[in-house]
Amino acid sequence: MAGDSEAEQQQHHDPDNTHAVRQPFLIGVAGGTASGKSSVCGKIMELLGQNKIDHHQRQVVILSQDSFYNVLTAEQKAKALKGQYNFDHPDAFDNELIVKTLWDIMEGKTVHIPVYDFVTHSRKKETVTVYPADVVLFEGILMFYSQEIRDFFQMKLFVDTDADTRLSRRVLRDISERGRDLEQVLSQYITFVKPAFEEFCLPTKKYADVIIPRGADNLVAINLIVQHIQDILNGGLTKRLSGCLNGHTPHKRQASESNSRPH
Repeated sequence: MAGDSEAEQQQHHDPDNTHAVRQPFLIGVAGGTASGKSSVCGKIMELLGQNKIDHHQRQVVILSQDSFYNVLTAEQKAKALKGQYNFDHPDAFDNELIVKTLWDIMEGKTVHIPVYDFVTHSRKKETVTVYPADVVLFEGILMFYSQEIRDFFQMKLFVDTDADTRLSRRVLRDISERGRDLEQVLSQYITFVKPAFEEFCLPTKKYADVIIPRGADNLVAINLIVQHIQDILNGGLTKRLSGCLNGHTPHKRQASESNSRPH
């Protein structure tokens, strides 16, 4: 999933232009901050052997909702630098760009994913190039909050990890990787992160087809998901996905089934 020149991209895609578009299988992965969403996706990639494959040829790719944070105004950025901006609210994400990206993926297009700098709270100029794949894992805290986005996913996973574990992971991550101090991390957690989780993230757990307690430590659940993805990659489940794009009904039906299921 590294960037390539325009010439390399063209060379990679010319053969594909002669074939009918096959819709990829989209898997949404939601869960609270530091619940282990990225680790679960990484473990799935590892068990499938996809990490050892060149990014041009990978059948499975990972995207993150964190890449799609809105570009902040000067006032918002000033608040963010003080830990006073709510990055866990649905409005913090560029949902329009997420939807456009998902449609491009469904149509078999190469997509260019923004790179977000969590130290400066801004988008970098460079992007990451992601090529068409058979299975796409899209992880983020609010992947299931918007129905428009939720309807894209044929499988929905919710990583359910103890709140104390999530907080301790977040503290360590934000201090070591993002240059925060402990007081700011805890203040932001109490003010924004915890309330937003309870209001916006946790209620979307009911949409999940599979709930994964303990995140990447739950190898039983992850192995079951890996087996399912292997079936897809082997062609066992792709017949119903191989038609041309005529409307969005496959996703709408999936969503309505999930909405009616009690949790």
